[in-house]
Amino acid sequence: MADLINTVYGLPVIGLIVQFVGYSIAVLPDIAPIIFGAAVPIAFAAMCGVMCERSGVVNIGIEGTMLVAAFVGWAAGIFLVPLVGSDPGPVFGASPALVIALVLAILSGVVVSALHAWLSISVRADQIISGTIINIAAFGITGYLNTLLAKSSPTGAGAFTDFVPPDWLIGLPVIGWIFETFLAQGPLAISLVAVVVVFQVFLFRSRWGLRTRSVGEHPRAAETVGIDVIRLRYRNVLLGGGLAAMGGAYLSMEATASFQQGMTAGRGFIGLAAMIVGRWSPLGGFGAALLFASSVGLSQSIRIAPPSGDLGRLLAGLPGQFFDALPYLVTIVVLAGVVGRSIPPAADGQPYEREAAS
Repeated sequence: MADLINTVYGLPVIGLIVQFVGYSIAVLPDIAPIIFGAAVPIAFAAMCGVMCERSGVVNIGIEGTMLVAAFVGWAAGIFLVPLVGSDPGPVFGASPALVIALVLAILSGVVVSALHAWLSISVRADQIISGTIINIAAFGITGYLNTLLAKSSPTGAGAFTDFVPPDWLIGLPVIGWIFETFLAQGPLAISLVAVVVVFQVFLFRSRWGLRTRSVGEHPRAAETVGIDVIRLRYRNVLLGGGLAAMGGAYLSMEATASFQQGMTAGRGFIGLAAMIVGRWSPLGGFGAALLFASSVGLSQSIRIAPPSGDLGRLLAGLPGQFFDALPYLVTIVVLAGVVGRSIPPAADGQPYEREAAS
């Protein structure tokens, strides 16, 4: 067996691919928590995209929504600490300031989405332009306000702490590392798993899901059977804003305890790509987010403990900037192979106008 493996490893190109696959499988239990952590904001963005586009509304303003929520969650904590205190609570280290700041961050995402909903649904403006305006405005406003706050060297409310699973659970043979991956996280990351499962069930197994999908496919027919298309689209875009806000809050309140200008770093757009690769389904979007984020875990593993042999020498010769760009390169490659085969909802991006009563 060892001779066969060495023979395969010695094959040009194919040997390197086989070595890379073997290395990825070997290090997966160690890098899985890193992959899941990197996938959280992308997956929340994908959930927002699924919620909006299944209703017939294109939302490319997810990036701006996440950025606003990240800033509001961090900035609100600064002002709330002197008022309500920052003593860590028994659950996830959640202080009163952190909890209130998280609620405000989610509300800020809903407000931004309300603006997009009004422009897209009521005004019937171009939905791409509306989302672009939100992204540009969010980047400029949060950057300016961050500069003003940074001058006073503020102290934030901290960050949520990770849950510590029991040793007997993560020590289980074969599957213990899976429990550690999804449970040794903060509240927002853990809640993502529940959001994906509940969203998947409700979208395809409930009256609300049937109405949502019908509005996204044929709003005129949906209205003829008594579905309020405008109201349903508004509701779902606002819900999507709350999901995107949770992804933004994760960046400034759980992954870190700070805010940096443009800290979303394109994750909202990668979330849209994950939505397309996942064929507009919550589970598919979550799986695609994990796929895109896997490059983050692998790049860190390669930097710390590169594989041996020719593959290790090849990867060691690559510049660090290559690994920084790897998540985006993976997104482009996967999206290029899938986008032509994924079919969006038929009425996606099409403004709807009720027929005048005769």
